Amino acid sequence: MSASVLFHLAFPVANIPQTKEFYVEGLGCLPGRESPSSLILNFYGHQLVAHVSQEPLTPQRGIYPRHFGLVFPQAADWDALLQRAQDKHLTFHQPARRRFPDSPLEHRTFFLEDPFYNLLEFKYYCDASAIFGQTALAQIGDSE
Repeated sequence: MSASVLFHLAFPVANIPQTKEFYVEGLGCLPGRESPSSLILNFYGHQLVAHVSQEPLTPQRGIYPRHFGLVFPQAADWDALLQRAQDKHLTFHQPARRRFPDSPLEHRTFFLEDPFYNLLEFKYYCDASAIFGQTALAQIGDSE
């Protein structure tokens, strides 16, 4: 795959002002085109599109099956976003922690929840081979 390919995700929100507060002011996304019912966001170089939903938005019971986020290649960048989320008083669905410690799959992670119950995960793998590799290991996520 070409490194120039960008990821796109559309997701539901209840209103655009709260979306901008969380994603632009909170996470530091750059806003793009906007209408009363949609907002394009530059999410670390990837395109998110928030669409106002008329359907009721309800919280999930846990982090599965649906969440989205980023995998940081540098620990310092993960640390910086964690600090920003704390400084901006964003809602943590799960605090920062280490998953699979002392294994090839070890990574640092935290989950945020936006005002519309969308869950976002931010990761940093101690060994980058675990991002797409380490296929001999079957662990993926946590059992709930």
